Amino acid sequence: MAVLAGALLHACWNVLVKAGTDRQRDTVTIVAAGVLPYLPRLAYPCIPYLVSSVVIHVGYYFLVASAYRVGDLSLVYPLMRGTAPAMTALVAMAVLHESLPPLGWAGVSLVCGGALLLIVEVRGTSGSTVALALGNAAVVVLYTMVDGMGARLSGHALAYTGWMLLLTGVVVVVYAFLTDRSQFLAHLRVRYRIGLLGGACLYASYAFALWAMTYAPIGLVAALRETSVVFAILLAVLFLRERVSRVRWAAVGVIAAGTVAIKLS
Repeated sequence: MAVLAGALLHACWNVLVKAGTDRQRDTVTIVAAGVLPYLPRLAYPCIPYLVSSVVIHVGYYFLVASAYRVGDLSLVYPLMRGTAPAMTALVAMAVLHESLPPLGWAGVSLVCGGALLLIVEVRGTSGSTVALALGNAAVVVLYTMVDGMGARLSGHALAYTGWMLLLTGVVVVVYAFLTDRSQFLAHLRVRYRIGLLGGACLYASYAFALWAMTYAPIGLVAALRETSVVFAILLAVLFLRERVSRVRWAAVGVIAAGTVAIKLS
């Protein structure tokens, strides 16, 4: 339930970025707001993972904003998020020796299969949209593995999430001030409420996932978290008025079946 709640919140902050007129500045505002007010000390062994995660996430957030400038949420988000779970499970098996039960692998395969079904809809979409979405999927695998291991070593998964977002927020805000100070401040004055809402969703969604990774295999948690593509499509229909074809609804059903398999495993 924690991972599913996090998946919904992850879809929410992505919808907030897509719904805005300036995706780059909205992303910076949301990342800057996604910080805990109280951050306990972390165990020293997690520090290299924390630093690596900040670097990876800075690139990830700018790729997110770039992808939404050129493509619909209902296409970009499923491709970006849904192709990562199988890769994550395979990397976790190779690096951490975390083997999944057969039903777990079936669930991961269904989640990924539902996402790949969306590629049928890619005809007529620019190559840059697909490249950005799939490139971001690889980044998702990288930061999932780094943060999964870092959270386990930190002794406090929620604080690890907060420190990661705090340091990432500092980097992106400093970059915004150096390259776009006047326009960013003007944007912040208008959109700070969206930033606070999106930041809360951003922190909670990832904190739930990292907490779950301290108790369950990273591959299963990563796959279950990508049920956020279902929430994203529903939110895109309800709030962004995007049209979703029968193929995409079928993909939602396959992903939902994968979720059930993961739960039963």
